Amino acid sequence: MSDHVFDMAAWSKLSVFEQMGNIGSEVGRAIAAKHQAKEDRMRTAFYRGLDLIDYTAQLWASEKSPRLRELLIARELFAETVTTDKEDSTLEKYFMEFAIAAKIQHDRSNNAKMKL
Repeated sequence: MSDHVFDMAAWSKLSVFEQMGNIGSEVGRAIAAKHQAKEDRMRTAFYRGLDLIDYTAQLWASEKSPRLRELLIARELFAETVTTDKEDSTLEKYFMEFAIAAKIQHDRSNNAKMKL
């Protein structure tokens, strides 16, 4: 969809929290740009977000992850929020929870390394 470079191998090494948190960044950018009527920025973030979701869905499908269904529902809500006047007010919060979890996971990992 978009022309940004994507490293599938690196993406597959990220935790679920990191993947979803990164997707959430693009979701937030797209929604903010929509509210600011910045069409080009909205479209760019929207396509990047869809790419990240689609790559993640592909990865999770190959792993037969039970999370896949939830991700596809979030994709649908994201597309609806950006392309219509119907906006899901919980979408950004949903992804933000993953970003927070990724940060906590990262901090714990760093603290464990420091104790060694």
